[in-house]
This record gives sequence, C-alpha cells and structure tokens, in this order.
Amino acid sequence: MGGGGTGGPRSSSTPRLGFRLPLGMADFAKRGFRLDRPDERAVLERHARSFLAGFNEVTGWRNTHGVLGQIPDEERGFAYEGAGMRAALHDLVAPARAAVLPRLLAGPGQRYVHLIHVGYGWGLVPTRLPVPVRLPATPLLRWLALDGAGFAEVFFGGLPALRRRCGRPATPRQAVRIAGCGRALWFLQCADVAGVAGIIDTVPAEAKPQLWAGAGLAACYAGGIDRAKIDELVAASGKHEPHLRQGALFAITARARSGVVPAHTEMACRQLFSVGPDVAEGWTDDAARGLAGSAELSSYMEWKSRLRIAVAHRS
Repeated sequence: MGGGGTGGPRSSSTPRLGFRLPLGMADFAKRGFRLDRPDERAVLERHARSFLAGFNEVTGWRNTHGVLGQIPDEERGFAYEGAGMRAALHDLVAPARAAVLPRLLAGPGQRYVHLIHVGYGWGLVPTRLPVPVRLPATPLLRWLALDGAGFAEVFFGGLPALRRRCGRPATPRQAVRIAGCGRALWFLQCADVAGVAGIIDTVPAEAKPQLWAGAGLAACYAGGIDRAKIDELVAASGKHEPHLRQGALFAITARARSGVVPAHTEMACRQLFSVGPDVAEGWTDDAARGLAGSAELSSYMEWKSRLRIAVAHRS
C-alpha cells in the first residue's frame, strides 16, 4: 500500500467490485430536485456526474490516481469523493489487509483528503439498509464520513429524509450528519437561497445551525453562486451566520488543498473573509492545532467550534 495505488499489480486478496452506478442518478428530474434554474442545474448535475465517474472508473485500484487524474481539474474533487464511496464498499467486503482507503489517501489523494472521507461515508446509504455508517480509522477527518452519509441520505431520500433526520434527538453524531443534509439541500433546491432558507425555517431549532453550515460549504465548494447570492446567504442565515461561515471555510480549505481554486470559491472567500483562500486555509489548520491526531468526535466538534469563534471575531 505504500505506493499510493499508483502502480503495481492488484493484490489477489483485494476483491474487485465491477458494478457501475447509472449516470441517471445525477439527473435532477429523476431525483425530484428543482428544475426551474437551468444554469445552476447544469453546474450541479455536472458535479454529480463527476462523482459517478470517480466511482465507476476506479475499479481495480491498480492506477487509481492516474485514472482520477484524467478528470478535469475543477471536477476532480467530486471524482475522488466517488472513489471514496467505492473504497468504502471494497473495505466492507475485504479482509483488513486488503483495505484500499490508505491507497486512495496516499500520494495525489492527499490533495483531496476531505472529499475522500466524505465519499467514504456514502457506503451503503443509497441502499437505505438500516446499517451503521462505516467510519475510517483515520483521526479527526474520519467524522466527515458522517457528513457524507447525511448528504447521501437526502440526495437519495429528498425532503422526507431531511425532515426525518432533523427530527431525531440532538446528539453530536446527529449534528455532523445534519450538516451533510444541508449540503444536499443546496443541490435539492438547485442553489436557490430563498428555497434553502424556507426549508431550514421549518425544521427543529437544533438542526438549523448545522444545515446552514452545510449550505455554506456546498455553496462555496460546488458553486451556483455570485456576489449577490453570497450576501443573500449571509442575510438569510441570521444568527447562524458563524455556522455558515464555518462551512464556507471547510469548502475553501478543501479547494485550496487541491491546488485548484475555481473562480466562485475565490470570490466567496474574499467576499466573506476579505482574504485569499491560502490565508483562509491557514485559519482552518490553526483551529485544528492539537486536535489533528485525535479520533474522538469531541475533537471534531471542537475544531468546528474554534472556527466559528475565529470567524465571529474576524467578522
């Protein structure tokens, strides 16, 4: 595994999952999402197709990063997310010695470490089987898998799934998963701030901050925004603005780490924080100081809390 999955024969002990996900899964019409915003729909559907490409094209783990490197730069993070889902399914059926997640995280995968962890949380969620979300053994970022599970839950289950999740008793694990639901809500509402805000207004109070964090992350990473929409997001989030900004920082950091920062992320970063993405990434790293080696959920929640405090002072 030390070679990062970039070459060498596939171990005979590593099972090959040959099935593919249908491209129709990215179709907003089939998903029941908003269809009245064609420009935003085109952007977000393209991201969904890139996720499917990452899942479908990485099958044997022999040239993982070479395959994913063929995906266009701005879309590669979504492809790595899809590969993260495939890695989770591999690891469910493989013996521990054949786990493929370390291969995916090695080498070029380090630039997409956040997306890989998010994708790993998709696992069996689309099947709607009542099984626990599989968490990777990595520290701190392992909890992004719960965020990914929340996204998948709403992406496939729509508003009923979101309302069920938000109606459950408030716990730290629920909070992380609900943030993922907020990311999916950005897709479901096709990047319409008023639509997102209207739905968040109807859920229990304890779920609202995390939904805004997820919406902020999706807006700044996936896009479908302009300067006016950023202002609209800030105004609509109200007292939950620190959560919105924390989610935005997660998105900016993930883009900056990849080395490819699209124009909409650069714009959002400067409008929200008056700094460039490289500086904002440093804030996120600073907030994780002393926590990065911890696998405890409390450390992950502390990381997010520190960021909210930091951005509140800077705002």
